[in-house]
Amino acid sequence: MNSETTRFSFTTDKSDNVRELMTYVLNALKEKGYNPINQLVGYFISGDPTYITSYKGARGVIKRMDRDELLEVIISEYCSKL
Repeated sequence: MNSETTRFSFTTDKSDNVRELMTYVLNALKEKGYNPINQLVGYFISGDPTYITSYKGARGVIKRMDRDELLEVIISEYCSKL
């Protein structure tokens, strides 16, 4: 059993793309009356895109980027503000 921590790294900065994508998806979820936090948590945990509304193409938009890449940018942005 390997006890070393696996390093996880992305080499390109996608912050602007993620910010734009997430803003679009959040707005679509809000407009449809969903709690965007609950829906996004469901999506990120399960990988099931049906947690994201298809309204205004939001489901297609969020599927354009890998969930791991989205989470990496979101967590990085959050931690930088601590």
